[in-house]
Amino acid sequence: MDKTMQHEDLRELFCRRERRSVAAAREFAREALSAWNWAARADDITLCVSELATNALVHGVPPGRGYLLRLWLYEQGAALRVEVHDSGDGRPGVREPDGESGRGLLLVDALADTWGVGQRDPGKVVWCAFTLR
Repeated sequence: MDKTMQHEDLRELFCRRERRSVAAAREFAREALSAWNWAARADDITLCVSELATNALVHGVPPGRGYLLRLWLYEQGAALRVEVHDSGDGRPGVREPDGESGRGLLLVDALADTWGVGQRDPGKVVWCAFTLR
């Protein structure tokens, strides 16, 4: 992992295109969620971080590039947004699983309160959001 940025309500981690980056993204998210007292939804959020990071790594990060994981609290800490920025093209969507793959966004769709895809230049931002229950 290259760089991290931390503020009270915002955490960012830039990850290189390497398999170990997904484990680092999960650990980074767990640490932030612990610091923010979000234990109640930590498992769901961490799984979504893992799936979005894996999708970026496999489908959205060209050789020599990386992806940015951004977590931030809003609504006075009652809501959390997870974003994964990558420089790949395409627009991901929920699809039927194909063998061992294709379940990532199905899981995100089931666990997050909402999710979507935004544009950036180059690439895209895949995000999901959660509220404390």
